Amino acid sequence: MIFQPAALALLLAASLNALLLLGSGVFALYLLRHWNPASGSERQIALERRTYLVGTLVGLSLLLSLPALALFAHNADAMAPFFTGAMCAVGSLKANVWGMPALLTMLAGFFLAAAWLVLNHLDSLGWDTPLIRGKYRLLLLLAPLALAQSVLLWLYYLNLNPEVITSCCGSLFGPASGGVAAEMAALPVATAMPLFFGGLLLTLALGLVFLARGRFGWLFGLLAGLHFLLALAAVVAFIAPYIYEQPNHHCPFCLLQAEHGYAGWVLYLPLFLGTASGIGAGLAAAARVDSLKVAAPQVAVGLAKVSVAALGVFGLAVLFYLLRSNLVM
Repeated sequence: MIFQPAALALLLAASLNALLLLGSGVFALYLLRHWNPASGSERQIALERRTYLVGTLVGLSLLLSLPALALFAHNADAMAPFFTGAMCAVGSLKANVWGMPALLTMLAGFFLAAAWLVLNHLDSLGWDTPLIRGKYRLLLLLAPLALAQSVLLWLYYLNLNPEVITSCCGSLFGPASGGVAAEMAALPVATAMPLFFGGLLLTLALGLVFLARGRFGWLFGLLAGLHFLLALAAVVAFIAPYIYEQPNHHCPFCLLQAEHGYAGWVLYLPLFLGTASGIGAGLAAAARVDSLKVAAPQVAVGLAKVSVAALGVFGLAVLFYLLRSNLVM
């Protein structure tokens, strides 16, 4: 399994990303201790020179790491036929104890990396690098997360055994599992559907208010993040069953397959793009420093436009799948 091209690419990228971020984390500790823009010492000048190099390398590494989540999900789905009992990515991920933790660390890493990229871009627009401490504090969180992600991926792929009988998605999202996934699947449609559409409309409305009046940008970013959690719960609770036209099939991973028209990619790509750009817009709107009085609002507006458009596409896609379904719940 480890010699699959996708697996090798993921392992190589995760390992290099972890090494680079760990080295940058050491530099971040040194910078946070000694950074003093009012000083003209040789150490400060050296720090200022090195921070541009480190920022560029970290930015490129994180940018290249963003598609890794999609590649990992796709590869897990593609490996399902090799495991007895697996019907989709869930079976592959549950083939050993490392699959699901690896997925969760990659999910967290995706949004933290996107947030860091926004902060780094904003910091480069200010003449006094006003966000340098904030972005390097965030880097101290990203570095161990990248290490954990790399270790978990290696453990996952090294411990895959095709002879293991794994469980299908029905066991994860069934009432017997008793976990968070089962609780989401058990949400009544009469509750989940109004909450989802209400949250989506509120998020979009606040985004439009921010674009029109330049107010509540930080709140829009917060709502974009909260809406992501609502959207995941909605996919499990009622969106997936409507697409499958089976009331007891709640798996969000089977949606990635061809037999369901790759509906998962149609839904998840705009959802992740809209959420990441929405959170970024909130961060940019909250950057109230003198050197970014002009640049930060411009960045926030640009990201908010992307977020509103992407979340709007996501909402329309959900409506399309619900309206064309023959299922009645």
